[in-house]
Amino acid sequence: MTARLREVLHTAAADVPAYPVYEQALATARRHRRRTVLWAAAALVLLALAGAVLPLARTPAVGPAADAAAALPDRVGAPPFGSLHATDRPRLGPASVIFTGQAPGLMHGDEGSIIAVVGADADRYRIIKGEREALAGGDTVLSPDGRRVAFRSLSLTPRVEIVDLVSGRSRTVSSGVSGTVLTGPLGWSPDGRALLVGDAVPANPERSAYRGVVSIVWLDGERRTRLADGSEGFAWPAFAPDGARLAFQAARTVTVTDLDGRRLSSFTLAPETELAGKGAWSTDGQALTVTRRDGDSWSLRRVDPSTGRDLGATDNPAVSGVTAIRLLGWAADGSAWVVAYYPAPDAPAAFDAPLELDQRLAYGNVGTVRVLTLGRGADVPTTLLTAPQDVVSIDVSNDVIRSGRTRGASPPHGVGPRFWFWAVLITVLVAGFAAYRNREGLALWLDNRRARQARRPGGRSSRSQRLDNTRNGHGRPWD
Repeated sequence: MTARLREVLHTAAADVPAYPVYEQALATARRHRRRTVLWAAAALVLLALAGAVLPLARTPAVGPAADAAAALPDRVGAPPFGSLHATDRPRLGPASVIFTGQAPGLMHGDEGSIIAVVGADADRYRIIKGEREALAGGDTVLSPDGRRVAFRSLSLTPRVEIVDLVSGRSRTVSSGVSGTVLTGPLGWSPDGRALLVGDAVPANPERSAYRGVVSIVWLDGERRTRLADGSEGFAWPAFAPDGARLAFQAARTVTVTDLDGRRLSSFTLAPETELAGKGAWSTDGQALTVTRRDGDSWSLRRVDPSTGRDLGATDNPAVSGVTAIRLLGWAADGSAWVVAYYPAPDAPAAFDAPLELDQRLAYGNVGTVRVLTLGRGADVPTTLLTAPQDVVSIDVSNDVIRSGRTRGASPPHGVGPRFWFWAVLITVLVAGFAAYRNREGLALWLDNRRARQARRPGGRSSRSQRLDNTRNGHGRPWD
């Protein structure tokens, strides 16, 4: 090569901009790190969301056999903040108890009710969001096997919603009554195939009065039969053990019908007497049970379902110091299980005087409830379950009542799984957003950290040395 040619090549090479190998390598590394961080954050978010909303592929369903050890807990507590919903996984399975009230953790929104659900064999809690002032055992009822909960739907159209605690699915049912302004479940048939639904329908254009309508809805096709249509509301219906007859109370009158709506009998209750509740029929279906108040004491008596004739008191102790009692059913040993409603400390009503039943059970008048057993021949009731203050209503599955089993309980406290899920998810999202917004500063911090490590004795890697050599003109970019 001649000197002239060498000079021309050097001149041409001087005009060509140098390729910034070191700077480009750093920029590529920064882009790779940013992509890695963003993809990792996205993967974490997707995994968290998938765990919340997608079904778990191999999660075994909890079947009806899970209630083999169903038992009544000896106490319940308000569900923790962030408790799982009844439709969340893992599924709860059959329940032993549901309860409502105005204690902390039992309200949502301005006036909505939280329906607390307790597992059949363990202190696993779930919640359902229901309408305002829901009454467990009244307009919020647990199916006989504890598998389903029926309650007033939150939708704009009056209807009943049913949540299956085993499958997690929910559905709505309607009584088909036109013009209804309020609808709610009243009770389950013994086999769980039909639901009794009550409606309030305006009795005049001014809506100054309402009439009550009772219908039975078969859930396998929503076949409906109207059982009663009257000027008064209906309370605490009771199915006969064979499911062929139904007794319900309107004002002071008890009516017994079959499931096709044919009236079999009707009679007027004595003063201070009420149909006892969902467990009002005797186990042999030959008598109805009523509750009678004497001052602040309540006792159980039997009446003839055809005529209403008083058949005398049952061999069970009376309950004192309560505003009312409701009969849940009869255990295998012949004892009666009842809900006792204790008055609130500041309740304005005098409960030892005549008072309508709906006023006795109103949210502001009930302080707490207990489940008691009235043993045959016993002198005093025995407490089976206690509840916190402001738990005002409770329902127990028929399977648990018949078995008579109880268990020691330890209600959950602190915060629930939903709280931790949202806390982790929000933390990941905020951290990912902050990392993205400060990606340049983060990259600079990482570069400075790497540089400090490289300046330490023995800290420079062979690749760093090759990059430095390339930057100084020694070596090749592909080395």
